[in-house]
Amino acid sequence: MKDRLPPNQRKVNRFPVLQAGGIPYDLTKENWSLEIYGEVENPKTYKYEEFIKLPTKKIKTDIHCVTSWSLFDTNWEGVLFKEIFKIVKPTEKAKYVIFECADLGGSFTTSLPLKELMGDDTMLAFKYDGEDLDIKHGGPVRSLAPKKYFYKSAKWVLKLRLVEKDELGYWERGGYSNTADPWKEERHS
Repeated sequence: MKDRLPPNQRKVNRFPVLQAGGIPYDLTKENWSLEIYGEVENPKTYKYEEFIKLPTKKIKTDIHCVTSWSLFDTNWEGVLFKEIFKIVKPTEKAKYVIFECADLGGSFTTSLPLKELMGDDTMLAFKYDGEDLDIKHGGPVRSLAPKKYFYKSAKWVLKLRLVEKDELGYWERGGYSNTADPWKEERHS
């Protein structure tokens, strides 16, 4: 277990529910859409039923929250970011992805470097443990970046904006680390 548990984390057996604001219960599969824009050659907008028809992948991974809990062997299904980027074709200027989300009335954001989203474990997830992703855990669609503290895995993703220069998101403007590596304990900036 030690090789899976970052410093000063504790293993939990249930998936805690945390968010910046209230849960957007009015967000459903029927009214959800994803807009991908900015530094891309082919901007796209997907409705839920279109999005889940893209090539998908299932992964099992551990997740680590900045509040010191870790949950092992979580099961996710979704669309890898690299599959999305094959379609929208980021321009040479694109260096970062800004996640724009429904939390806080649509004002919640976070960001990650584009290159860190090109692996086989970073995705926009729509299933957890074989079931549609529950609204309290970020459904219908949330991001998953398991090598980072979990605030970088944004809930209720509505837009991906590809940009040249990074922008600090909600938690990062409040003093949380923008790099968020749990193995280096990058909790605060």
